[in-house]
Amino acid sequence: MLFQILSYLRFLAGSGNAHGLHSPFVFGLYAHVVNHSGHFAAYEAVETRRQELLADPTSIQVRDFGAGSHTGAGRTRRLRDIARTAAKPPKLGQLLFRLVNHFQPRTIVELGTSLGLTTAYLSAANSRARVLTFEGCPQTAAVARQTFQQLELPAVELIEGNLDDTLAPTLAALPTPVDFAFFDGNHRYEPTVRYFEQLNRYRTDLSVFVLDDIHWSEEMEQAWATIKQHPDVTVTVDLFFIGLVFFRRNQPKQHFSLRFDNPFDNLLERVKWLAS
Repeated sequence: MLFQILSYLRFLAGSGNAHGLHSPFVFGLYAHVVNHSGHFAAYEAVETRRQELLADPTSIQVRDFGAGSHTGAGRTRRLRDIARTAAKPPKLGQLLFRLVNHFQPRTIVELGTSLGLTTAYLSAANSRARVLTFEGCPQTAAVARQTFQQLELPAVELIEGNLDDTLAPTLAALPTPVDFAFFDGNHRYEPTVRYFEQLNRYRTDLSVFVLDDIHWSEEMEQAWATIKQHPDVTVTVDLFFIGLVFFRRNQPKQHFSLRFDNPFDNLLERVKWLAS
C-alpha cells in the first residue's frame, strides 16, 4: 500500500489533464471517453450483480497463479471479500466499458476473469464482440460463469487454467485478430511482458491494449516501462491505475501521464477499497 501511495504522489507531480495536450487523438479520447461523466444503462445490471456478491458469505478455495494480493488474503476466501478487494471498482470497470463502446472491437481478450464483473462490462459494451476471458482458479471461474449467465452474456467464452498453458493455443486458434486486450492476470514483470509479446503477434495497428495496476509494484512499473519502449508501441496513456497502449503507425511515439478525474478522489477511493 505504501508503495502505491508513493507512486501516486510521483505520478501527480508528473501528470496533467487535457490542457496542453497536442495530440488530437489523445485529446479526444481523454475528453470524450476517459472523462465521460454520462451514465449507460448497462452499468446497472453489472452493479446489481456486484451488490449480490458483496453480500454473499459463501467461501471458496482460491488458486492464485500471479503475484498474490496486497491484502494478505489466504486461499479460503468469502465471495463478499473477493468482490470488495479483488474485483475492479465500478469507476474502472465503467472506463473499460466506454473504451470498448468507443473502439467497437470484434475480438476482446481478458487475462484474469475473477468474479466476472469486469468481463461483464467488456461484453456489455459491444454485444457483437467475441470475449475470451482467462481464469486460473476453478472455483472463481464457476462464480464468473454464474455472473455471465445471470447477465445474459452468451458472447463470453471462459478459458480455465494456467495462462502459461492456455493463452498461446487459444490465440493460435483465433480466426480474427485481437482488437482489444485487458491485462489483469499476473502482476509480475516477466509474465506481463511475455503475455504482451504473445498478444502482440495477433493484434492490428488499431488494436488497444489496457494494462491494469501498472504502478502496483516495482515489477509492474518496470513492465510498464518496458512495454512503453517496445518498437511496435506508438502511444501510451498512463492513468495511474491502468495504462493504455496503442500501435497506430500514423501516430508519433508519445507517452502521456493524465489524471483520471479528481486525482485525490481516486487515491482515497483505492485506499479505502483495499483497506476495507
